[in-house]
Order: sequence, then structure tokens, then C-alpha cells
Amino acid sequence: MERKVLNTLIFSVLFFFTTSASSSSSSQYQTLVVNTLPSASTLSWPDSESLTGESQPESTTSSLSVHLSHVDALYSFSDASPTALFNLRLQRDSLRVESISSLAAVSTGRNVTRRTPRSAGGFSGAVISGLSQGSGEYFMRLGVGTPATNVYMVLDTGSDVVWLQCSPCKACYNQSDPIFDPKRSKTYATVPCGSRLCRRLDDSSECVTRRSKTCLYQVSYGDGSFTEGDFATETLTFHGARVDHVPLGCGHDNEGLFVGAAGLLGLGRGGLSFPSQTKTRYNGKFSYCLVDRTSSGSSSKPPSTIVFGNDAVPKTSVFTPLLTNPKLDTFYYLQLLGISVGGSRVRGVSESQFKLDSTGSGGVIIDSGTSVTRLAQPAYVALRDAFRLGARSLKRAPSYSLFDTCFDLSGMTTVKVPTVVFHFGGGEVSLPASNYLIPVNTQGRFCFAFAGTMGSLSIIGNIQQQGFRVAYDLVGSRIGFLSRAC
Repeated sequence: MERKVLNTLIFSVLFFFTTSASSSSSSQYQTLVVNTLPSASTLSWPDSESLTGESQPESTTSSLSVHLSHVDALYSFSDASPTALFNLRLQRDSLRVESISSLAAVSTGRNVTRRTPRSAGGFSGAVISGLSQGSGEYFMRLGVGTPATNVYMVLDTGSDVVWLQCSPCKACYNQSDPIFDPKRSKTYATVPCGSRLCRRLDDSSECVTRRSKTCLYQVSYGDGSFTEGDFATETLTFHGARVDHVPLGCGHDNEGLFVGAAGLLGLGRGGLSFPSQTKTRYNGKFSYCLVDRTSSGSSSKPPSTIVFGNDAVPKTSVFTPLLTNPKLDTFYYLQLLGISVGGSRVRGVSESQFKLDSTGSGGVIIDSGTSVTRLAQPAYVALRDAFRLGARSLKRAPSYSLFDTCFDLSGMTTVKVPTVVFHFGGGEVSLPASNYLIPVNTQGRFCFAFAGTMGSLSIIGNIQQQGFRVAYDLVGSRIGFLSRAC
């Protein structure tokens, strides 16, 4: 009897250690499928996604969904090689980070969008990645005005004001669609100078009244790009659903890094952003799910999408509270507590490195327009070293652009790589291997898709967000992550 009990005990102990080791191993490593850089997909829009339709009433539905696409699919890059497209993306990404960092560093306590004097004389949609945009990575198709003019617009969680190019142009960049002419729209209306809506552009200065008495706007970006013109209200049409009286900038002078798209749909946290302006209809909720960076959707792969309204926030998401920057209301700040690699917390990465202080400096934001996640330099170095140690069995390769940790995976179909997990206040998010070890050429070189920054602001980019439905709940003041939800 005693011998039987002893054997049972020994078996139980062995079973415990065997299952624990197996569980621990699965949390330490995961499999990466080795695929090199794909060619850019052709730009196509689902036939079922009607933008305009007949004269439809203003949308009263609680949710709306729209397809998105990546900028690689725009015609201007159709002849570029996969490597050339990727290099262009990295160049734009650097400018994007500089722009955001410079804006955050100013910390003036007011939005960079401002009204300037005129000089003398719940829906969803497909998202397109905007590599050609200095201000965004993904685009959507929508209609502007009545009758609607169909255009591509950049989605940008780092900007507030909605704007697009308008004729007549003092200076306009090349875009893939005809420039919007407000004189041909029955629903276009300029905002009076001195009105409450106009004062929201900049409540620190008096409205400058000119003969036309039209409210004027100007948006400047840290990379030197800017747009300025008339501030107005107009009807936007998404997937057959109309949204009336949307405040937007009708830009007659638009200069800088804007290429391809007609303008920008501001998704920031400020009062003039599209989510804030439509809060009563869509409850201040939207989410996006970004698939492969050059995918516009296919029969075997769903498209990237953006959803507005109650359906945008899945209840099973991992939620983390939004933090508020007292000096800048545009960005979405998160509480990042630490990062794990290979199942263990990285000792050199701590909450204090990501703290948003009372002056508005530091912190961590999540951004749709930044590609590569940037971390404060000490935190990045600790993360990189931990990953190098966990991936020491892989053949190293030379650095590439901003990436200092690369591997030669040529001739391989799958490899085991250490897991990477973000620990947020409220929960943790485990990244797929393809979200942090990415191809940089067609010869099998892969690089660790993080980078350091000498500034105090850290940014979670869209490469790390791929495959997750990232939900923004402005009313609930939280961000949600749900994996494999595209």
C-alpha cells in the first residue's frame, strides 16, 4: 500500500514538473514564419463598399465600418521594389517621429492647430497604409460634399483637425483624385469668424475679422509641412452612411510631405477631432485592425478596417486606462509598466522610464502613423540586449537603417524566437513574432523592430499593433487590445 502511494506521488511530481516546463517553454519562445518583403499590392476597393449611393439620410446607426489600405498600394509606388518601398517607409517614419517629438517637447498647453488671419489678396471602413504621407500610414476612401467627391484620406491618431485640399489652390500637392471644389457642393458652409466653433481653433486669441468674415485655420507639423485655408462644415459619406456638419479645414495652401491622399481625418483626442465631433452619434468610440502592411485585402486575407460606434470596442479586449497630458490633449497616453522577453521581465525596463510628469514631458503614446516603436534609450538598450540573449542561436546579420539587431534567416522556413510582452496598467499584451522580427529585404535579413530615442517620449507604432483590434474609448478613457480580431 505504501509502495503504491509512493509511486503515485512520484508520478504526480514528475507530471507537475513536465507540464510546468512545457508551459514555461511555450511562454518563452514562439514560432516565426520566415517570409521576405512582399511586393506592393494593387489598390482596389470592395465593390460592396458604396461611398455615395443615392441621396441617403444622415446616418443614425450606432456603428459604422470602413476598409483601410496601405500607402504602398497607391499608384505612385506601383513600380517600386519591395526594398525601396520599405526604405521609403523608414524615411517617412523618422520624419513622423521627429514631428511628434517636437510637438510634445513644446508643451505650450495649446493645440498646434490655430486660426490665423488671412493674408491680403459608428461606421467602419477599409484602411490604406499611407507610406507617402509625412503624417500618416493608412488611408480610407470616403465621399466629401453633396454630391460626393470620392477621395482618399489619411487616418491619424496624432492629429485633431479634419482637412483636405480645396480649389482654388494657392499651392497644392499631387493627389490621386480630383481636388475637391466646395462651390460644387450643396452642403458646404464656411464657419463665421468670431463664432463659437471658430474660437475653438484657438481660444487664446481674438478672431481676426476680415471683409469676408470667414474663419481661417492653419495646421503645422513638426516636419515643416502645413495646410491652411477656410474653416467650414461639410457632409462626409462613409460606406453609404452620411455624417452631416463635420467641421473641417478646406485647404487652399498645402505644402510639405503630403502625397497621394486628399487630406487627413484627425482621430486625436482633442475637441476638434472626428471622434470628438461625432461623440453623440458614435459614443466617442472607434477601433482599427491593421493586417499585413501591404495588404488591401483578398479572398484569403481580410482587409484592414476601422469601426466607429459601440461595435468598435470588443468587451473581451485587454483594457488599459488612458492618461492625460496636462499640456497636450491630442495624443493617447498609456501606462506602460514594463516589458518581458522570453517569459521574464526585463530588469532594465521600468515604469519610471515611461512616466508622464506634471510638465507634460515623457510618457508613452500609441500612434497609428508611426511604424516602428520607439522607446526611451535606456529602456530600448535593455530590451534589445535581452532579446539578443534569447535569440543567440540565430545567425546575426549587419545592422540595417535604424535597426541595430538583425539576423540572417535566409534558407529557413520557421525559427523559434523569444516572446515579447507589453505589461500595461490593467493587463498584458503578448506580441506575435511577426510584430517584432520583420523582413527588411528580399534576401532573408530580419531585424528587431524597435528603436531607441534620445527624447523622453516613447511611441508604440503600428508594426507592433498589427493583427490586434486596437479600440479607443474616449468616454470610458481607455484603450483596448484584442488579438487576431481583424
